[in-house]
Amino acid sequence: MHRVIISGIGVEIPEASITNDELVESFNAWVDAENARLAGTGAEPLQKSDSDFIVHASGIRKRHVIERTGILDPKRMAPRLPARPDDALSVQAEFGIAAARKAMAHAGIEPGDIDLVICSCSHLQRPYPAIAIEMQQALGTRGAAFDMGLGCSSAAAALHMAVNLVRSGAQKKVLVVTPEITTGHLNFRDRQTHFIFGDAAVSMVVEAVEGDDVRPGRFEVLDTRLWTQLSSNIRTNLGYLTRTAQDDPYMIDLEGNMIKQVGNKVFKEVTVAGHKFIVEFLAEHGLTPNGIRRFWLHQANARMNAMILKLAFGHEVGHDRAPMVLERLGNTAGAGAIIALSENHADMKPGDFGLLCAFGAGYSIGGALLRMC
Repeated sequence: MHRVIISGIGVEIPEASITNDELVESFNAWVDAENARLAGTGAEPLQKSDSDFIVHASGIRKRHVIERTGILDPKRMAPRLPARPDDALSVQAEFGIAAARKAMAHAGIEPGDIDLVICSCSHLQRPYPAIAIEMQQALGTRGAAFDMGLGCSSAAAALHMAVNLVRSGAQKKVLVVTPEITTGHLNFRDRQTHFIFGDAAVSMVVEAVEGDDVRPGRFEVLDTRLWTQLSSNIRTNLGYLTRTAQDDPYMIDLEGNMIKQVGNKVFKEVTVAGHKFIVEFLAEHGLTPNGIRRFWLHQANARMNAMILKLAFGHEVGHDRAPMVLERLGNTAGAGAIIALSENHADMKPGDFGLLCAFGAGYSIGGALLRMC
């Protein structure tokens, strides 16, 4: 069995961004038009959104997006990403490759050194050919490639798989890529979710080290863990059978089929499950939360993360112990915890422990216990 390290991390964040005020202005303009249309029908008027409500509910103040114009158009309220020919690089592969190149540069390796590419994210652009195979071809990596997903736990789940493949000797160097274009699947007309998500791509190089080899500034992966439990409180029903339930299978009705969640239940249930997962995972290694220098948690909700850590520590902890990037990036699904890790580790000392932990739809939770080399 081999020792395993994360030798490189890459992050790609789109330049375009949308503030709460901009998003609320667009949403409320649509609400005004809808309420005028519904007047006299007896239907309940739609509620408007509010920037202060968004900050209170989530901690988010803005988000970066791959395309903003269509999102802010009250008549469209979705990004406009033109279709590309089948022989052109897809938008999701292009996004992932940008992060992958940064991860490989950070690791000091060439594409030919990689023998497996895993593309793992909450939403894939298509079922086949796999986005991972497309990236493999464009990058020039060896071996094989495949797609997978586990909601917002996708990057942690792929890391779990990559680490164990490398540890067993089945693979030598694995490239994990998480290109999250979540805004393409978000219902910007849903007051409960329209403000939550942003776009980002991350990548990690996972490889074996022999004997007592030390890679300063990199993380050794001591262990990884996954947990799942069925819940429909975070759900999307948009899939390949969606049209078969409709009278006209060539006109897909998106209403009710895009991302939806029961926010209050998700908050309560994931807080309890996340706390339990962290404490039990650390206990398996003779550790407590107090022995962990830094926590890189899923960037979904600032209040949820604060509550999970307060339960774990018995008191509130700040940004130094559990850094947040949510305020400026929004929930970037599987990418968020990796961004927090990438931006907040340079001050750690050799031997310091860190815990990467993501949670989301499923329910699902993925964790990785890391030690600074």
